[in-house]
Amino acid sequence: MPIFKPFKGIRPNDTFIDIFPTASLDNFSLEEIKQKARVKDSYVKMLKPYLVSKSKDVDRNMRKIRTDFDNMVSEKKMIQDDTSYYVYEQIHPNKTVYRGLLGLVSVDDFLEGKIKKHEATIPQRREKLADYLDKVNLQAEPVLLTYNKPSSRVEVFMNIEEKNVPIINFTSENGIRHKIWRIDNRLKMQQLKDALDQIDSFYIADGHHRIGSAALNAKNQKEKDKKHIGNEPYNYVFSYLVAKDSIKIHDYNRLVKNLNGLTSKKFLKKLESSFLIHERGELPYYPSQKFHISMYLDGKFYSLHVKHDLRIDGDDIHDLDHNLLERYIFDDILGIKLESVSENIEYLKGNSTIDGIIAIKEKVDSGEYKAGFAIYPVSFTDLIRISDMSIKMPPKCTLIEPKLMTALVMYDMK
Repeated sequence: MPIFKPFKGIRPNDTFIDIFPTASLDNFSLEEIKQKARVKDSYVKMLKPYLVSKSKDVDRNMRKIRTDFDNMVSEKKMIQDDTSYYVYEQIHPNKTVYRGLLGLVSVDDFLEGKIKKHEATIPQRREKLADYLDKVNLQAEPVLLTYNKPSSRVEVFMNIEEKNVPIINFTSENGIRHKIWRIDNRLKMQQLKDALDQIDSFYIADGHHRIGSAALNAKNQKEKDKKHIGNEPYNYVFSYLVAKDSIKIHDYNRLVKNLNGLTSKKFLKKLESSFLIHERGELPYYPSQKFHISMYLDGKFYSLHVKHDLRIDGDDIHDLDHNLLERYIFDDILGIKLESVSENIEYLKGNSTIDGIIAIKEKVDSGEYKAGFAIYPVSFTDLIRISDMSIKMPPKCTLIEPKLMTALVMYDMK
């Protein structure tokens, strides 16, 4: 079974709990980040030298981040806990509740396949994040992990802990209420560990690049550390572990800037070899089920139904819509041999509603993109199956909630 261990979390004190944390920076434009970086004693302000600095000395900028963080700790703006597990719960405005545990997982377990992945990563991004970890030594955004078979012991344990007063209880600007309970009693931690030890495998739901960069950083540190024994702080990854009932998978869609020199008419003609095509008109069309792709081109929506004989293959890769799109449209027709490095593709988040389709329409209508493709959300069953088979989907196939606050609790690798 994979390790899930407690750690000495660092968190903003009560005075700064409304100021310091932030939603993931992937949610903001550069201008929004610049605006947030003006807020004193915020996490984004601390990261300003790395995010928006005019200085080209990247190493110096990252060292400044670490110095500023250390100063906040010494000034007691940050609290260093004793070794603990944490129960973290989100309550959304629509009453949806997500709940799980904050702790550390082992890089070795990830490399040995006990923590399973389903998505390919972009090497340049992984290397950039590894360099950041090397210089800053701080993990502020946990990897989202899940497990397949529910553990009643873990759920009962969290139910009991939630009867206590949380150490963090605040509502972020998007209306989500965040509550955290700290577990530092040795007997309770052992009981929780015993329950977690019954779980055979963890599955990465969100954060492939974060765990991949942590593994790369650990490899680099190991090569430099002649006294490496395996339990150094760089060997662990800050993670949020939830049962399958506490995640929701949304669509993650694609936009293309050009049709590889084809006219729209010729492009549609080529699609006929792999898809049954139905014109849907101007009204936004959300794909109705698996094997149905919604395409927007020249002011019209089309449903692309994957032909049945293309859905089944020996490796089972061809019953995943993202792979079908990549092979039979991006590769065969648009000449995109590797989606992860193509400058012709952009990714667009959905939310399992027509809103994501409308966003595709707006992007294409702006003239910036030629066509958009909406894909039915990957099921939890498929996510687990693909992970177990060690098959990698293209990057950005699963947009999964909960989306975690950054810097609410942090793992200091020093």
